[in-house]
Amino acid sequence: MIRRLFLGLVLGLVVGALVAFGLVGGLHQALFGADTGGAIFAYVAAALTGVLTGLVAGKPIWASGAKIEAGLKAFFGALLGAGLMFALRQWVHITPDVAALAPGISPAELQNAAVSAYPALSLPILAAVLGGFFELDNTGGSEKADEKGAAGGAKKRVADGKANGKAGPRVAEDDDAEAEEASPAAKRAKR
Repeated sequence: MIRRLFLGLVLGLVVGALVAFGLVGGLHQALFGADTGGAIFAYVAAALTGVLTGLVAGKPIWASGAKIEAGLKAFFGALLGAGLMFALRQWVHITPDVAALAPGISPAELQNAAVSAYPALSLPILAAVLGGFFELDNTGGSEKADEKGAAGGAKKRVADGKANGKAGPRVAEDDDAEAEEASPAAKRAKR
């Protein structure tokens, strides 16, 4: 469980860092501005980060039978990403001194910028939280059930009969039943 949580956190950090790199390096958006356009852009970036995290964390979209699950995680990842960005913007007012993350921005703007204003800080945090959540949610129950069923050996009904004077069904392992069914046919073939 701890391994899953760690994997989700790392995977989320990577996804968030890639989206942040695209915003800072590609679009030259080093800060989400304090005006309305910057806030909307921050929520859109958080939703996009949530979608991408939902597609790759937990059971990824490329796994067999994971298309619907990944689609649902992507949808709710967008909602949760925007909600987490709202929480960061409203309640987390830590102002880090990270001039290297915002090249070309005046020191006056950087002085009042909270964590949520930096895509390079806020998006990896959001994605790490979502990645950890999606990895913990992915229990892998169907894989374990398949392994347990194969290892335990399914039993099937062989014949009705009396054992020790009591009537009841006899049950045998699959391999034993196949051997019993094959042996009379093999005896007939030898004759």
